[in-house]
Amino acid sequence: MAAHGQQLLSKIVDTGDVLALTRLGIKRTDYATEGEQRAHDFVVKYAADNGGVTPSLSTFVAEFPDEVCAYIPGVTDSFDYLARELKDAAGKRATAKLLSDPNMQRDFDTKTTEEFVASLTKQLERIKLETRTNIRTFTDVSSETDKFLAEYRARKAGTSFRIWRSKFASINDQIGGYFSGNTYAWYARSGRGKSVLVMEDGAIEAAFQGATVLVWALEMSEFEWMARAYSSISARLGLVNANIDGVDYAAGFENKALLMGRLTDEFETEFETFLRTLNELIPGRIILRAADSEGFTERGITQLEADIRETEADVVVVDPIYLMDYEANTSRVAGGDVAATSVKLKRLAGQTKTVIHLVTQAEEDASEKGEDGVRELRPPKRAELKKSKAILEDAANIFGIDTLAHEGRGVIELGKGRNGGEDTRVEIVYLPNWGIVKETDLADEAAQFVA
Repeated sequence: MAAHGQQLLSKIVDTGDVLALTRLGIKRTDYATEGEQRAHDFVVKYAADNGGVTPSLSTFVAEFPDEVCAYIPGVTDSFDYLARELKDAAGKRATAKLLSDPNMQRDFDTKTTEEFVASLTKQLERIKLETRTNIRTFTDVSSETDKFLAEYRARKAGTSFRIWRSKFASINDQIGGYFSGNTYAWYARSGRGKSVLVMEDGAIEAAFQGATVLVWALEMSEFEWMARAYSSISARLGLVNANIDGVDYAAGFENKALLMGRLTDEFETEFETFLRTLNELIPGRIILRAADSEGFTERGITQLEADIRETEADVVVVDPIYLMDYEANTSRVAGGDVAATSVKLKRLAGQTKTVIHLVTQAEEDASEKGEDGVRELRPPKRAELKKSKAILEDAANIFGIDTLAHEGRGVIELGKGRNGGEDTRVEIVYLPNWGIVKETDLADEAAQFVA
């Protein structure tokens, strides 16, 4: 049997570095034998009682003969290596104990598959967290230039991270697109097109670039989300000619007609043909979990990570974040639950190298209509983000949205830009019933007024 616990304690006695136990997160329960656990307790207590000094070799050997916890001279393996091996062995013991627990069979027989798997996953996740080392790797920016160049070349080759381009040219011009490892937040007042914009730019556009996109549509049914998506995708292909307020558009299948099951016979035939060829039209994939998806009961960070890894997603849409199962509010402050969730989402984006688009709500503005009852386009400012400012702080960029659907126009405003672009306004054509959401061509508009 490997003696990594004895090697670690012996190295601490030799080097006098008792703080290694704290740095690496080593606990008494990580050791395989009772003797090693006692030796760990002795070293820790001795250092606490003697100003941080470790016991001498003679003291340690006198206290712990070989049959209890052998001293091993000349250990040259690093603390990091010994800690990893010790933690790995502890994790395997804990896993074996869990799987051999007589209660496991009882739970398997009495719980549903979903309940059993959820319970088992939580217990395995606890073991994973408890047997993780606190090993920290520091980078010297002067001497580790080779590491930087390797990452630079990997990014150049597209193997380290990805940039998914926005549908809107102005956003690409300002921020360069959506970088893997980042979260991006979209917000608007109720009913102003948040879900439509994120579907267009976060999900469908990325899928047309070859991305695997995971969508958590927490407010919409599967049918409603798919109907909107089919309108948008068919509009990109210009499958329908629509005259809207006297203007001819290359459009998609009408969303309301799809929702109500009222396509004309001609359009219904064309729509069925469109659906049969959809896999050939989209280079990537869109994987949907919606409000009414069967078995979609766990909606927290752990489940989202599991879904990302199972689907190997490149891009993730969470719409909206406030319908997720929030992390515990351990800070005991208002908004602490969503703040903790936002931080975990940011970390998750980095760990999985995904782009995560988050949708949230802005505060309502009772004064946005003038005395004549007319409302002008005014995307909300960052101060109007509802629920928690943590979303703003954690996101690489935030996008305020406002639309006037009856006028067929809208605006996206960059409210914060880690890589620039703050206060950029993107004017858009907004006709979602026909799947038309695109940036306004200002050059074409100006040409209309040229004599």
